[in-house]
Amino acid sequence: MGPARAARLAVRLKEAAKAFDREQYVEARRMLRPIAQEAPTAASVRELLGLSNYRLGRWKEAVRELDAFRELTGSVEQHPVLADCHRALRHWREVETLWSELRDASPSAPLVAEGRIVAAGALADRDDLPAAIALLMASRRPRGAVHPHHLRVVYALADLRERAGDVPGARELFAWVVARDRVFADAAERLAALD
Repeated sequence: MGPARAARLAVRLKEAAKAFDREQYVEARRMLRPIAQEAPTAASVRELLGLSNYRLGRWKEAVRELDAFRELTGSVEQHPVLADCHRALRHWREVETLWSELRDASPSAPLVAEGRIVAAGALADRDDLPAAIALLMASRRPRGAVHPHHLRVVYALADLRERAGDVPGARELFAWVVARDRVFADAAERLAALD
């Protein structure tokens, strides 16, 4: 591919990224597919196409693109999304493998937290609520500053506790979330429903 063609593809990629940012996933996907065919080793194209497919619930296509991104880069950055696609497809072994790779790489607290939530969700999907709860319990609540990933883990744990019939535990956890962010997801409503 010559420099002029590469420059045109870069412009199209930028336009597709803008469409994705505007949550116009169908448009982003439409723009990205021909770029991916023309430049199959462009990791950023494969990643964005995979994320567009994910947002559209096109799990198999998202897996194909995110697997390509993973192979091209060696990155675990999209492991939570890739694991969530496999979870939707009920590919439990792949979810476990991706969680293990992410946990071992330990790239950042938010990324590990997201992977932990997906892995716990996969366990809950298989009616193993005790294991799902234990997995989220392994993530400690912060003693200092609270970040969005902390809220997400505690919210997910509260949801699992409620599903397991532990209403006092769920109430305590939803209250913890609401005390730190009154408008986080539907935590306030969930808490009110438990009173």
